Amino acid sequence: MAEQSPAGAGRSAVLRRVRSRPRKWRTRGRVSYGMAAAIVVVYPVSALMFRLRYQHGDRLPPTGPVLLVANHISILDPLACARLVFDNGRLPHFLAKESVFRGFAGTLLRSAGQIPVARFSDSAHEALDAAKADLDAGNVVVIYPEGSVTRDPAWWPMQSRTGVARLALTTDAVVLPVAQWGPQDVHDYHRRKLRLRLRAPAGYRVGEPVDLADQRARVREGQPLTAALLRETTDLIMTRVRDELAELRGEPAPQTFFARPRRELPGDVAGSVA
Repeated sequence: MAEQSPAGAGRSAVLRRVRSRPRKWRTRGRVSYGMAAAIVVVYPVSALMFRLRYQHGDRLPPTGPVLLVANHISILDPLACARLVFDNGRLPHFLAKESVFRGFAGTLLRSAGQIPVARFSDSAHEALDAAKADLDAGNVVVIYPEGSVTRDPAWWPMQSRTGVARLALTTDAVVLPVAQWGPQDVHDYHRRKLRLRLRAPAGYRVGEPVDLADQRARVREGQPLTAALLRETTDLIMTRVRDELAELRGEPAPQTFFARPRRELPGDVAGSVA
């Protein structure tokens, strides 16, 4: 019998992994009326706006809790990132700025499992509690730890808030680094310009899960969630996101994170909490 080449063996392994995944409608679970409304709106709009390309989308587990951590390059990111999650068989739950949860739209967003973030307030921790409960229930939570669109002129990730580390260290969720590139060409946050065009390229690269075994073991052994531990874990996760972005862009990444602004600017859309 002919021996299979390494390339052929790799392709066979990928095919086996893809074929072993359950059907997507089954892994998505129950769809609430709010989520159904979101799908009806987001799917066609994102299909017209972006030509989406996924690298390693099958790394998104078909079941179980997932903390999907992405870089933030445009206010349009959630449209495309929602498709990444949905197209790979899961339903996304985003941490989003509380101000968008108003009126009937807010009712739909809550029904769809989206999580409001009241930043810079005493109730900001409630968003983390809600996200933790969502992960404990086995769902996919999407978080942008930078908190708003990066201010780095070259669109690399800026220094992130540490809420992502709290969630990663207090749950058993798979922490999945995701890089995205392309939505900034449709809405340029830095220049406040919208360049509407059909089917703009938007790429996504899903990395291997971040190994947090050491940090989680230390927490289980009683180490408190100190500022140092949270910063260490946050930077580790975001370094993985930055590395995936370098692969996606085909460019070397900077070795440091751009400094985050001292204050929130008009139009900022939160994706995390401190």
